[in-house]
Amino acid sequence: MKKLLLVFAMTFAFTSCKEAKKEDKVDVVENVRPEVKLYTFDGGTVMVNNLELFSQDTTYRGQTKEFSDPFYVIGHPKGNLMWDAGLPEMLVPMPEPYTDPSGAFTVSRKDSVINQLKSIGMDIDDIKYIALSHTHFDHSGHANVFKNATWLVQEKEYDFVTSEETQNNNADIYGAIAELKNTQKLNGDFDVFGDGSVIIKSMPGHTPGHQVLYLDLAENGPTLLTGDLYHLYENRKFKRVPIFNFDVEQTLNSMEDFEAFANEMNAKVYIQHHKEDFNKMPKAPEYLK
Repeated sequence: MKKLLLVFAMTFAFTSCKEAKKEDKVDVVENVRPEVKLYTFDGGTVMVNNLELFSQDTTYRGQTKEFSDPFYVIGHPKGNLMWDAGLPEMLVPMPEPYTDPSGAFTVSRKDSVINQLKSIGMDIDDIKYIALSHTHFDHSGHANVFKNATWLVQEKEYDFVTSEETQNNNADIYGAIAELKNTQKLNGDFDVFGDGSVIIKSMPGHTPGHQVLYLDLAENGPTLLTGDLYHLYENRKFKRVPIFNFDVEQTLNSMEDFEAFANEMNAKVYIQHHKEDFNKMPKAPEYLK
């Protein structure tokens, strides 16, 4: 009898040990960080002929600056997200850059999104989600190409861009997103793939539903793409707000929230319109090396 009890005890201990090891193994698998990649593309160039527009005071009076206008693809095991959509593709065949009637901006774009996706072996149907930092013309240029993708948009931004006022007074802005019918409206921050590696952060002010993007990248680590929260290094340092922002107070509050989050995550910050930050990112065909 004692022998049987001993055997039973040993068997129970061995089984428990095996199960504990099995559970430990499961935990390890669950905690494996997903491999998230960031692909940076050229969505055009914006020559700012009147930089004074980018501050509430006269700091930049008489100055000009060339802005980059990138868009990005974020590769994740659960699907691909396109962040922003560059300038309108109608600019691609134009032999000369286009200057708007006010003379404030001269814009150009060299290549289409379809051609650029080919450089990393992707096509339109490989994009599961599209998210725009906001719906200004220089961030929504090729958005309608991805009408089969799910558009991740803050509800306030959606209401703003689809409103009767926008459709009547800014038809081009509405037209750039008019074909995006598969919408997922957001109210605040959104964890795109549910694992903390790709998070849309609500940062209103530049527009009613402006947002930025946090990435936990395989190679670069914690990374933040600013959208148009900042356009210049100086604007980030001195908290300068463009005169055309939707709400100055909201913008300043978003700047505070952004900096707190960036510090918390120890994230590298990339100002999307700043050429120096754009140039830091690898471009095709560098991806394939």
